[in-house]
Amino acid sequence: MHRRRRTALVLTAAIAAAAPLLTACGNDAHPGAAAVVGGQRITVGQLENRVEEVRQAQRAAVPDEAQYQQVVSSTSGLTRDTLHNMVLDRLLHRAAQDHGISVTRKEIQQMRADLERQAGGSKGLETAWLQKYGIAPARLDDNLRLQLEAQKLAAKLGTDTSRPAFWKALSKASEALHVDLNPRYGSWDVQKSSRVDAETPWLRETTTAGGLPVTA
Repeated sequence: MHRRRRTALVLTAAIAAAAPLLTACGNDAHPGAAAVVGGQRITVGQLENRVEEVRQAQRAAVPDEAQYQQVVSSTSGLTRDTLHNMVLDRLLHRAAQDHGISVTRKEIQQMRADLERQAGGSKGLETAWLQKYGIAPARLDDNLRLQLEAQKLAAKLGTDTSRPAFWKALSKASEALHVDLNPRYGSWDVQKSSRVDAETPWLRETTTAGGLPVTA
């Protein structure tokens, strides 16, 4: 369970809260895109929807308004973290494919059943994944597929997900897919397979009265 948790922490956002109010993409080459990976756009709308899923799940899990506002105030980087992980998910899937790795529905169901037993049931697992990794319940199976891909890839490379050999495989996938981020979200470090904040002092994230972060 420890390795699974560590993998999930590496590959998914560890925080969750409010949905962003986003404007159109500032990258003229890819209008409306938060990122382009392998020629495929991750649109601003897709990013907004993903964060909204987390927000709604968190709001349902934290009905107390004061506690919810604490969650909101601690997650000013949620949008960028979410985009980082959406890109990283695609890189991992590409790296797994490059090494002939696939995951079956049965394997996902088995992993989920094992985790549910340890978490005290389906609800317990969904709550744990939401609180620890920022994964909305609707995305849980998708995330488990990625965890299995990561585990299989590491095993095939004779390493684990914390070692350089694993991240080198992701770096190769990053080079092949030519990750291009909208500058408002930073840039992509190919060697580290990680998003890097851009020096944009004119951009800042504030919070509206309703608790929703907005880029100013």
